[in-house]
Amino acid sequence: MKYNFLFFFLLTGIFSIAQEQNKSLFDNVVITSDKNKTQVRINENGELLINVTPNDVHRIKANGQVRYSDFGARGDGKTDDIIAIAATHAFANRNDLPVKAIEGATYYIGGKNCTAVIQTDTDFGTAAFIIDDTDVENHNAHVFLVGSSLQSFKPEKISSLKKNQEKIDISLPGTCLVTVTNSQVRHYIRYGPNQNDGKPQTDIFIVDKEGNVDMNAPIVWDFNQITDISALPIDETELTITGGRFTTIANQAESKYTYYSRGIGIRRSNVLVDGLEHRITGEGDQGAPYGGFINIGDCAYVTVKNTLLTGHKTYRTIGSAGVPVSMGSYDLSVNRALNVSFIDCSQTNDINDSKYWGILGSNYCKNLLYDNCTFSRFDAHMGVANATIRNSTLGHMGINAIGSGTFLVENSTINGRTLINLRSDYGSTWQGEFIIRNCIFIPAGGKPVSASLIGGSYSGQHDFGYTSYMPERIIIEKLHIDDSNHPDNYHGPAIFGNFNPQMTNENYVEKYPYVKTKEVILKNVTTASGKDLRLSENQFMFKDTKVITD
Repeated sequence: MKYNFLFFFLLTGIFSIAQEQNKSLFDNVVITSDKNKTQVRINENGELLINVTPNDVHRIKANGQVRYSDFGARGDGKTDDIIAIAATHAFANRNDLPVKAIEGATYYIGGKNCTAVIQTDTDFGTAAFIIDDTDVENHNAHVFLVGSSLQSFKPEKISSLKKNQEKIDISLPGTCLVTVTNSQVRHYIRYGPNQNDGKPQTDIFIVDKEGNVDMNAPIVWDFNQITDISALPIDETELTITGGRFTTIANQAESKYTYYSRGIGIRRSNVLVDGLEHRITGEGDQGAPYGGFINIGDCAYVTVKNTLLTGHKTYRTIGSAGVPVSMGSYDLSVNRALNVSFIDCSQTNDINDSKYWGILGSNYCKNLLYDNCTFSRFDAHMGVANATIRNSTLGHMGINAIGSGTFLVENSTINGRTLINLRSDYGSTWQGEFIIRNCIFIPAGGKPVSASLIGGSYSGQHDFGYTSYMPERIIIEKLHIDDSNHPDNYHGPAIFGNFNPQMTNENYVEKYPYVKTKEVILKNVTTASGKDLRLSENQFMFKDTKVITD
């Protein structure tokens, strides 16, 4: 087979990564089958033009799978293969064929503004992929985008919703992922060095064809009005992505908040990623942050397992408040997604090395799971409803979260400064309960600190756009606190950190009152120091909290 590749220097991109789900992912692909030759090119409008001869169509279909070499990928680690890779997936999508990389090949991917859309099972196998970010045309463009062929639509006559509403007066073609917005209400009005004016009220949930809401991921806000709504049918069959040895050559861009998306975006429900590896090389004295090599969003039922990832070097910039801040940079990102699981996953670098940022960031999620993972961090920025960490080890950045529902931590070792940190920039809020069972807590990874289990900060003077809560109930069963290395003036670990040092008597007035924890249940809590577990440095703030011990 002969190949003719015609590349344009000014690429406008094969696919828009910010595309709406109701726009066909095929719009910028034209596939023909004449007798001349099999060839791929991009025209001046950014369209991917693919011609496959009838003989090649027959041969590929007879093989039952598509290989990157079928569309001219060299796999030599030097030639930029991204156009051939994108064409391979486009043909596979059109013909419902799986894609398989050549075992042992090395595919180089340069900085062209080009995204390969995956809609069929893909086996990267032992192939290596070098993603060179040193000269990128569009830092917002994913290299791969896992998308659905199903189209979203706007349901009619839904004008309001109630928290925990079980049924909606709606008829759907099947089970759908529904996203609603009220632009007249602002939530998550951030406080601190990265302060902002908040985000429009948003929720995402699953509804079956009769309008029944999946109460495992309930509606978490009252919507007095709805300014935007969309429904995306959930794919019934599982799409699998297996293998792959990816290496990112890190960008050397200015250290500011221009997030790079150069990885695998997942925008389809019911996806399994299994056996992938991602490493990073070339990080220098400066660089822009990353928004997740695996970037999961606007979908449900995604599992990442047996996967090896890498924490990114931490760079600093000036935040919105005009002061220096460390920029979050992620290898995993989950946004507006439900029922996402990470199983048997780990990272290449030391989870307690503070040079590297925490590996996960998430927003607007429900039912997140770590199971048998070794990661530097779990983090829920703008809220998670229900989360579970089990059989896992977390490093220097520990557990950071705000949200609602049940947060379960069991059979795990936590090395953060606190066992669970309620993020102060979003109001240190959790409306629900914490369950901590059969765990080991090593404060600050063994550094000499005065330990507390639940950390956070709340002055009561900032409007976050919602009432802030502490967990109504905290259940701690069989917890060992390894506080053997502690400061000289250490009085023992505390259940709660000092959330508001100024709140020492009744004279302190919270403009936006904090709803405190009602009950803490302790069973079999031990310390390496031999010192008893205390309530808090701030006895006044938690004077109404009832502590029950076995």
